Amino acid sequence: MSRDRTTQLVALLIMVAAFVASGLLLPKILDKSEQHGLRYTNVSVEGAPPFVALGTAIGAFRGLIVDYLWIKINLMKEQGLYYEVMADADLITKLQPRFAPVWSFHGHNMAYNISVATNTPEERWEWVNAGIRLLRDEGLRINPQDLILHKDLAFWHAHKLDGVSDDAHLYYKLEFARIWHSLLGEPPIGDEERVAWIKAIADAPATLQQAELETPEVKELVERLRTDMSVLYDSVEPFDLDRRFLATMSWWQAINEESYVAEALGAADELRERNDRLFLLLDSLWKDPKYTKAWDTLIRFVQKRVLIDDFNMDPQRMYEYTRELGPIDWRHPQAHSLYWARKGTQEAEQRMTNPDDVYHLINNDRLQIQALQGLARSGRIHFDPFEQSIPGRFPEPRFINTIDGMFEDLYTKYFEARGAGGETFIIFIKNFLSSSIRELYRQGEVERAQELMDRLDALFGRGGFPPNNQYAIPLDIFVANETRGEYDRQPHLAPSDVAASLRYGFRVGVGQNRPDVYKEAVKYAGEVTDYYRNHKLIDYSTKLGMDRMKDILGELDRSAEIAFLQLMIDPAIPMEERLTIWAQVDELEPQIRLRTYDKMRRELERQLGLHPLGRSLTMEEAFPEPPGLEAFRQQMALERARQAEEAEKARPEDVERR
Repeated sequence: MSRDRTTQLVALLIMVAAFVASGLLLPKILDKSEQHGLRYTNVSVEGAPPFVALGTAIGAFRGLIVDYLWIKINLMKEQGLYYEVMADADLITKLQPRFAPVWSFHGHNMAYNISVATNTPEERWEWVNAGIRLLRDEGLRINPQDLILHKDLAFWHAHKLDGVSDDAHLYYKLEFARIWHSLLGEPPIGDEERVAWIKAIADAPATLQQAELETPEVKELVERLRTDMSVLYDSVEPFDLDRRFLATMSWWQAINEESYVAEALGAADELRERNDRLFLLLDSLWKDPKYTKAWDTLIRFVQKRVLIDDFNMDPQRMYEYTRELGPIDWRHPQAHSLYWARKGTQEAEQRMTNPDDVYHLINNDRLQIQALQGLARSGRIHFDPFEQSIPGRFPEPRFINTIDGMFEDLYTKYFEARGAGGETFIIFIKNFLSSSIRELYRQGEVERAQELMDRLDALFGRGGFPPNNQYAIPLDIFVANETRGEYDRQPHLAPSDVAASLRYGFRVGVGQNRPDVYKEAVKYAGEVTDYYRNHKLIDYSTKLGMDRMKDILGELDRSAEIAFLQLMIDPAIPMEERLTIWAQVDELEPQIRLRTYDKMRRELERQLGLHPLGRSLTMEEAFPEPPGLEAFRQQMALERARQAEEAEKARPEDVERR
C-alpha cells in the first residue's frame, strides 16, 4: 500500500469517527441550546439594518450579531436610553425568539422604564399594557414552557397593576377591570354558579362551524349581524366576531341589564329616542325569542376564541383553577398573577433537571400563594362600566382555606430543598392567618377567627417545635396586638378591617337590633379614616403619594356603602337575615338604601327567585324601593353630569379621546 493510500485511509477513518461523534453529541447540544433558549431563526427580519440581514443570510454570524445587540442594549439601559433600546431589543426577539431573557427585558423596559417617563395615566397604561402584551401574546407563544417568563408576567400583574408603587395604579385597575368586564361580564357570586359560568366558556364550541352545529340558529344570527353591523362599523375595522364585538355587546348589556349609572341617567331611553341604530339593532336581535339560545352559544364561542387568540389564555385552565382554588374574578389583576404563576409551575416543573432550578420554582410558587392572598384581601369586585371611579374591592374570605391547604402542599413539596426551601412559606402563612384572624374578628366571625388561631397554635405555638405560648392568649388581645402599628406598615389593610367591622355592624347592630354595636363599628371606621387623613405625626399623602392615598381614602369614604352592598348580595348570608336588615337599616343609616338599591336590585331579585321565599314574596314585597328613590336618581344624574363636565375640562388637549 502506497504512502498516499495510507494517508487517505487514515483520513477516511478520522472523518467517519468525527461524523459518528458529532451524531452522538448533537442531541445533547440541541438539548442544551433548547434549555438555554439559544435557538435562532433563519427568517429575514423586515426593515432590519443591513448587517443584521447579512448575518441572518450567512447564518454563522447570527449568534455574534445577537451578542453585539445584547451588549449594546444593556449599555444603553445603563445610560437611561430606554426609547433607543426598543428597536434593538425587538431585533433580538426576532433573530433569537427562543432566548427568553430578551422578552423579559423588552417587556420590562416598556412596562416599567418607558411608562414612568410619560405624562398622563392614559399614556402610562398604554406602555404598561404593551409590555404585558409582548410577554403574554408573543414571548410565551414562542416559549410556552419557560418558567421565568411566566414568573415575570405574574409579578407584573401583582406589582405593577395591583400594587400601589405607581402613581397611576388607580387608572390601571380601572382600565384592567374595564377590559375584562367587557370580555367576560359580571361573574355569578355563588361558588357553584361561578364554576359553572367559567366551565360554560371552556366547553364552548372551538369553531364557528361547531357553534352552528350545536345551535343551528347561530348561522342566521351571524349573517344578520354581519349584514347589519358591517354598515354601522367603519370601513377601516370591519365587523368581525372579535374583542370589539364583545365590547359592543358588553356596552348594550350594561345599559339594559347591569349598570345602575346608565339606568339612573336614562341611557336606554335616550338612545331609543335618538334612534341609535346600533342600540336598536341589538335590542331587536337580543329580544327575539328565536335567537335566545343562539346568543348564548355565540357569546360563549367568541369569548373562548378571544381568550385563546387575543390573550393566550386557556379557558379550560381558567375553569380548573376556579374549581380547585375558589371564586376567581378575572377582573382582578391578582387573578391573572395566579393564573400565570400556577401555569408556569405546571408547565416547567416536569422539564427541570438541574437541582438549582428548584429555586426558580420556589420563587414562582411564592407568587402563586401571594396572588391568592391578594384575592383573599380584595377579591370581591364591584364594577359599573359607566362609573369613572375605581372598582370596589373587598375581602373574599373563601380563599382562606385554599391558602391554608396550599401552604401545607408547598411546605411538603420544598421541605428537602437546600436552604430550607419549605421554611420560606412559614413566615407567609403566619402573617396571612394572623391578618385573617383580625379581619374575621372585626366581622364578628369570632368562632372562625378562633379556629384559625387554634390552627396557628397547633402549627407554630404549643404544637410547634419548640413548643411556645405565643398563641395561647385571648383572641381579643391577639387582635389588639396584631393591629398595633400594622396600619403604618401596611396601609392597604385598613379598608378591609373597616369593611369587616361595618359588616359586623350591619349584621348584629341592625339585624339583631343592637344599635350600640353599629355605632361602635361606625366610630371605628371614622377613627381609621381620620387616622390617615389627619395624622399629626405622619403625612400619609407625602409618605405614600397623593394618588396612592386616594385609593385608601376612597375605599374608606365609601366603605359603609360598599360593605352594605356586598352584604346584601352575599348568598352566604341567609335571605331572612337580609330581609330584616333591609327593613330596619334606615333607623341607623337613612341614606344607605337609596345609594345601593339600584346596584343590588337585579342580583338580589335573581337570588330571591331561586329561594323558597321567592314563591310567596315578590321583590317589591321583600325589598321594597326606599322612599325618595326617584328624586335621588335625578340628583345623582345631575351630579354625574357635573363631574363628567369637570373631568372633560380638566382633560389635557393632547390626550386622544378613548
